[in-house]
Amino acid sequence: MVKENMKYKFKYQTSAFHLWQLSMYGIYGSIVGVCNVIFTIAMLLLTVKFWGEVNNFMKALLIMTIALFTVIQPVAIYIRAKRQVETLPQDMKIGFDDNGIHVKTSSQNSDLKWSTIKGVTKKPGMIIIFTTTKHGFIITNKMLGKQKEVFYDYVVSKI
Repeated sequence: MVKENMKYKFKYQTSAFHLWQLSMYGIYGSIVGVCNVIFTIAMLLLTVKFWGEVNNFMKALLIMTIALFTVIQPVAIYIRAKRQVETLPQDMKIGFDDNGIHVKTSSQNSDLKWSTIKGVTKKPGMIIIFTTTKHGFIITNKMLGKQKEVFYDYVVSKI
């Protein structure tokens, strides 16, 4: 982290893993995640109960249903996150000061007033600053270093 005229300034580095992690927090922190867990547990119990009585096709189907939310969904979300990261500029810098958030790339600059920011949330490994209800900036612990709590308190005080 570099302090200049801005209170905080970072080279913006979001990876597919960070987007995946954020998506998984979103899913498993909602009713959808609860349904996923209930479905997976139910399928595990059905598999254990009927494994010896069903044919190979049904065994394969039971395994696929168990894998749906434990393997297939997380892999699909990671693939989507990887595609999403490839569209982000690699030279992005983001700064925070009393006037708002300042985003700079080699081709454009953008300034966001604090009044337009929809919210901030702290998750393990990251702080997310929402510019809309579904979009925002992921500021990772790696970017923040030991300043995570101070930075979070600063952003909260501005919105």
